[in-house]
Amino acid sequence: MKTFQAGVYINQGYYKSFQPNYIDKAWKLDDMEVIKLLSDADRQLGRLDMFSKYIPNLEMFIQMHVAKEATLSSKIEGTKTSIEDAMMEKADIALSQVDDWIEVQNYIAAMNYGVGRLHDLPFSSRLIKETHAILLKGSRGDKKHPGSFRTSQNWIGGATINDAKFIPPVHTSIADLMSDLEKFAHNEIVYFPELLKIALIHYQFETIHPFLDGNGRVGRLFITLYLVGKGILKQPILYLSDFLEKNRTHYYDNLMSVREHNNINQWLKFFLVGVIETANKSIDTFDKILQLQKQTELKINTLGSRAANAQKLMTHLYQKPIVNTAVIGKTTGISGASAYKLAKDMVRLGIIKETTGLQRGKTYVFEDYLNLFR
Repeated sequence: MKTFQAGVYINQGYYKSFQPNYIDKAWKLDDMEVIKLLSDADRQLGRLDMFSKYIPNLEMFIQMHVAKEATLSSKIEGTKTSIEDAMMEKADIALSQVDDWIEVQNYIAAMNYGVGRLHDLPFSSRLIKETHAILLKGSRGDKKHPGSFRTSQNWIGGATINDAKFIPPVHTSIADLMSDLEKFAHNEIVYFPELLKIALIHYQFETIHPFLDGNGRVGRLFITLYLVGKGILKQPILYLSDFLEKNRTHYYDNLMSVREHNNINQWLKFFLVGVIETANKSIDTFDKILQLQKQTELKINTLGSRAANAQKLMTHLYQKPIVNTAVIGKTTGISGASAYKLAKDMVRLGIIKETTGLQRGKTYVFEDYLNLFR
């Protein structure tokens, strides 16, 4: 893509904003390394999608993938909620961590909402706005117009606009820029590989920065929505935030390199490497889940008449691997005393571990499963 021109800086008086060029046009690939990585990424995504078809009750495991994505995407923005915290109830979270916990829970809700909304609404500005509204609801960004594009100037980095690292385009151009982005996403006249499309769309969205808050999280969230919406993945099982968080400096540097030096090929390579590594890790995780599931079922079958309730509990644990006796009772429909006995059996079998050491208010963790997402 030698002809790629990211945009220009425009003097706004005491600062310069970056005005990106439109992206809805014909693009020509001319970098063999990008083409090779694209081929590898397509192959790994195909493997992941095929692998997912043979996993019974896949939806049961997806929520843990979403929770991991939520914690890591939020971590990129500075939150400190762990995946263990994300599995806990608000009442059990330290007061100093509640704001971070809310942001992670909102991300989970926004992802689940977005995936469900794809059944009747395609990838679009409307879908992005709706998920953004959920993402910021009741959080620290609640006063920054959730679900609405900004009507004032924002900036990235720096305490004030004067020392900002990057200043996105003026708000009056957002509607046209997002309309162009949406047209590009659905342009079927001019062919461009879908993985490169979403890579370019993600770059453009982060450059436009159309919201006052939550741009990074929304931009990462809709990578998955796009892949599902376009049918590349039948289920939302690819999440890039783990890769992006581990390579955070390169992530931001590569985005800036496009703006400063029109180096779109480097960004595409970085994005594709992320897809390849993430798909491989996801396949490995699903394989380990299946192995763990078989081992656990063999243990449960030794419980005789209590095996049915243990299986009900396992269905819950694969979605939320931290429970107490109240949750066990509610999940299985048994009394508190029976729930305690079932938990004791599960601990004895090495399926769950008690983590508090208390006589009452015990918390149990399906640690072998949780470790797969740590």
